[in-house]
Amino acid sequence: LFFTNPEYKDQLQKENDLLKKEIIEWVETKSPKVKKYKTRTGKHLLVIDPADVHIGKLCRSFVSGVEYNNQIAVQRTLEGVRGCIKKAEGFHIDQVVLLLSGDLLHVDGFRTTTKGTPQDMDGLFSDHFLIAKRLMVEVIEMLLEVADVQVMYTSGNHDHITGWLMSEVLKAHFSLCTNVTWNNDLTMRKYFKYGKTLISSTHGDGIKWNLLPMIMADECKWWSETKYRYMFTQHVHHKVQNKNDFVGVTLESLRSPSGADAWHHKSGYQSSSNLAI
Repeated sequence: LFFTNPEYKDQLQKENDLLKKEIIEWVETKSPKVKKYKTRTGKHLLVIDPADVHIGKLCRSFVSGVEYNNQIAVQRTLEGVRGCIKKAEGFHIDQVVLLLSGDLLHVDGFRTTTKGTPQDMDGLFSDHFLIAKRLMVEVIEMLLEVADVQVMYTSGNHDHITGWLMSEVLKAHFSLCTNVTWNNDLTMRKYFKYGKTLISSTHGDGIKWNLLPMIMADECKWWSETKYRYMFTQHVHHKVQNKNDFVGVTLESLRSPSGADAWHHKSGYQSSSNLAI
């Protein structure tokens, strides 16, 4: 015998919406009073993208030749962001864009990605979520020392649901801080206009990259108002730039700080520089 419950999905959605509402309301009540920063004056934009951090990912040196765990993930991300801020010290920056660009968390549940692929895990998912939250709070606080921060969230293929929930939790955490603004909707591509420059971000999975420039021109109202246009993607964990210069836009894929786990090592996907973001 086979039975179905047609009301199950609707009930599950209601429960998810209620859980989200309860979590966000709780976080907002605990939101710390962040000091108000003075508005900076300058002519430069700083774009920061700690891409594909994969909090919760486990790599063992005796399996893939590299070590990667929660502690290393946090260390590399903070070092990378500090390094970018240090290199930008010579510029007068009045705006920071933080690309919260997917796969901050390694799984979208207890042990699998959004599509249900099992993953090697470093501990409990509940711990991963809290570690990732503390990490991004520290990153945003560091960036606030530079200039006002615009956060642009795009979902990844490993954490489509929990990554978005993380962005909502972070937004609630900084709800009393007027120096942070948020673009957290579930559209897969985000855009930010700075003078004559257009910045875009998408995770990069599930779409052919050669289509992105035309899609960018078609759906972004700022295309005609800008001259310098950049589309940043992630997902593949390595840097791809020169061969993806298109007419009117530069498409660039960014590195991941995460190492190769057993599956990536077996498939030959080894990072050329695991220390770079």
